[in-house]
Amino acid sequence: AQRVVREGGRALLLERPKGASIPLVMNLFGTMSRIRAALGREPGEIGAELFQAVQRLNPPSLGHLWQNRKVLSRLRHMRPGMVSTGASQELSDITGLSRFPILKCWPGDGGRFITFGMVITHNPRTRVRNLGLYRLQMFAEDQTGMHWQSMKGGRGHYWEAEQQGEDLEVAVIIGADPILMMSSIFPLPEDIDEIGFAGFLRGKSVPMVRAKTLNMNVPANAEIVLEGVVPAKERRLEGPFGDHFGHYSEAAEFPVFHIRRITRRRNSLYAATVVGKPPQEDKYLGLAAGEMVGPLIKLIHPNVVDLAAYVGAGFHNLLVAAVKERHPKEVLKTAMALLGTGQLSLTKVLVLVGAERDPRDFRSVLHDIGQRFDPEDHMWLLPFAPLDTLDFTSFTMHVGSKLVLDACGPVIRMDAPVPQFDFDRIDPRIERWKLLEGGFLVLAVREGGRDVVEKAIAARLGVQFVIAVSLDVNLEDDENLQWGIFTRFDPARDMVFSEQTFVGARPVYRGVVGIDATWKKGYPLPLEMDESIVKLVDSRWGEYWK
Repeated sequence: AQRVVREGGRALLLERPKGASIPLVMNLFGTMSRIRAALGREPGEIGAELFQAVQRLNPPSLGHLWQNRKVLSRLRHMRPGMVSTGASQELSDITGLSRFPILKCWPGDGGRFITFGMVITHNPRTRVRNLGLYRLQMFAEDQTGMHWQSMKGGRGHYWEAEQQGEDLEVAVIIGADPILMMSSIFPLPEDIDEIGFAGFLRGKSVPMVRAKTLNMNVPANAEIVLEGVVPAKERRLEGPFGDHFGHYSEAAEFPVFHIRRITRRRNSLYAATVVGKPPQEDKYLGLAAGEMVGPLIKLIHPNVVDLAAYVGAGFHNLLVAAVKERHPKEVLKTAMALLGTGQLSLTKVLVLVGAERDPRDFRSVLHDIGQRFDPEDHMWLLPFAPLDTLDFTSFTMHVGSKLVLDACGPVIRMDAPVPQFDFDRIDPRIERWKLLEGGFLVLAVREGGRDVVEKAIAARLGVQFVIAVSLDVNLEDDENLQWGIFTRFDPARDMVFSEQTFVGARPVYRGVVGIDATWKKGYPLPLEMDESIVKLVDSRWGEYWK
């Protein structure tokens, strides 16, 4: 499946998976062309349309309403439609997860995981609904883990239920209308119903049917529905699991999902995906989500012109925003606001560039940092803040440090001539190097990343940044380079400077910036597929496509 994604191949239907009686479908969203097919148009067109509609309706008038009649007509489809029967309930069983081709993706995974389980919960106090995508480790025929991550809607609903000492009813949907599947991963504002948003996007209400054992409705046309409950105060060790940061997320205590009933289509398909070191299928889902939902950020923050989260960095680890600075230090206000907005609060590194710049152009962003950034006046380091549950760099789950770089001001430094390097003289542990735009020198080192960085800074090489990465990073591939840097360093611990002092309580950083982004003892292992599997797939690659 990973190789098909990387070659831009087709969706996959495995009709007779070993050890299961239900066919397996994968790579549904593994190209932008299939994303467009599901949506009926470009994701960016939808984002622009939503942004323009809200702008035109402020202030409201008959003329503005008429201009937005197409968008407004689709609002009525946000209310799901109720039906008395649905294909998702053609068959009904008490238990039986083993009939499904639940995957064990990576050699070090703690077991088999449902990887495309869309979880429906309701806030027990307000009854607001949430649809989110969370992994579920199979523990038994009727029991899985529930990996609710930090800052996600399902976790918030469970917290509310636990505060009241109540169990939380949950329905897990596997396989559905592709727009509904995509909506489950969109970072919508809290309390915006993802199922309603799917109806808006489709221009047709999502048909819902009453669950068999729960006080909630479930999609009538889904492939498979798991109905059950997550008890308050119950935890079980879940994981490890090879996740989209390209490393294993280590075993930890998470809530437990007890399944009461399984309903499904008579000829149901089990939908799954593989996550791991980028690029994977979630690349295209993430890009589409950014293009559709990103413009809405501009409604909350009017001076944000554009923004992009980077696939190679696992999305949350690197966000670049193009901003207008209309007031003194408005860029700082914008950074703080973005880091307090929804799931953007999980961002680890935020770079701000000028309004006319393209935040998706990685090399251009580096060039702007090289010319317009100085650590003394253009950097903010937050020593502890919320981070993605999957981030391991702080060695503490859910929290870590954040870094904000301001590269949107005037040019303060012109490009320097390309310096000459004698790395044998600096440190023999340096095996490869790459000089990027903006004076970013990346060193692939065998070991001792911080020590090598400090030696390189002391050698006065004529560069602005020195970054050490591990030998498994491909310096010639920008996406892999982003992965190797941004998933492996904690800003507060792993940054060094040629000069660092205190002025009162304020830390002051000057000169060359060094980053030790090497893999460190205590980090979970990076993901590597079993070599025998790789060889088997390689040897049979031509057979699969006869």
